[in-house]
Amino acid sequence: MRTEHDLRHHGDAEVRDDGAKLVDLAVNVRAGTPPAWLRERIAGSLDTLAAYPDGRAAREAVAARHGLEPGRVLLTAGAAEAFVLLARALRVRRPVVVHPQFTEPEAALRDAGHAVGRVLLREADGFRLDPAAVPEDADLVVIGNPTNPTSVLHPAEAIAALARPGRTLVVDEAFMDAVPGEREALAGRTDVPGLVVLRSLTKTWGLAGLRIGYVLAAPELIAELERAQPLWPVSTPALAAARACVEPAALAEAGHAAHRIAADRAYLVAGLSAFAGAGLRVVTPAEGPFVLVRVPGATEVRRRLRELGWAVRRGDTFPGLDEDWLRLAVRDRATADGFLGALGAVLA
Repeated sequence: MRTEHDLRHHGDAEVRDDGAKLVDLAVNVRAGTPPAWLRERIAGSLDTLAAYPDGRAAREAVAARHGLEPGRVLLTAGAAEAFVLLARALRVRRPVVVHPQFTEPEAALRDAGHAVGRVLLREADGFRLDPAAVPEDADLVVIGNPTNPTSVLHPAEAIAALARPGRTLVVDEAFMDAVPGEREALAGRTDVPGLVVLRSLTKTWGLAGLRIGYVLAAPELIAELERAQPLWPVSTPALAAARACVEPAALAEAGHAAHRIAADRAYLVAGLSAFAGAGLRVVTPAEGPFVLVRVPGATEVRRRLRELGWAVRRGDTFPGLDEDWLRLAVRDRATADGFLGALGAVLA
């Protein structure tokens, strides 16, 4: 197992430059987005660009979506900004990140001068959370749910069991709206001490280039994070998108998309099972819009897939994984069939 990981490597690196023409299974943004109605709402905000952004209405809309007071919401330029704010604003002695997971939280903490501990979930346990594995003296714990890249959905109560007096518990729910019914979500809970939930609107709605997300936490922590933000951190078009994406019709559309993703994921996993004889193994049950697979010689498999026109996400940049892992974004069935054909050619 490698000891150093490129924490700043993300899926978009697979489809830049010479990868721009590849079929993209490396980035976890839902294909075919943003929808036309959302593009129109964003375009409609351009008439007001001469004015400074006013986030109050968007903040109230997000708060109402989760049944919270606006003082418990902070809008951010994507969830990535929230990790930076937390790393800079919190005074912690022993931060711990539960891996494998999105690497930006650890990178932000290290950039802010923190010595970061790691809890590595085990493949033998299906990468499922064991709350007892988290050190009792950790005063900041970061975990994803569903977790990128494992696609594991941890029980809400198992995560809530990590809460302690004096501990900040950060739960990255960037992909929770891709889970039918958002089961196991902690967003909107006010009974878990020290809970901080991060949400992203970029994945389901195809807004990675616009940068919009938010933090849900106790008002005093929200105020502290807000003081660490620059003035006007979220643009007027992003604020328009935030309001649009939490309206009832949008939530219903996201719910339908989550069910389609679940069906397409099941189709992909079934297709991948045909390669068990070649040593390929899928982490199941997968609950996110992506799956994690282990395959011998994954580095060479990834290179040959690129030659055939397919981009997949390398897994060895995630702590807890090595060079034999790949992450695959869930796409429609026609795309899955094309990919499975290419994979079969590579593994033959």
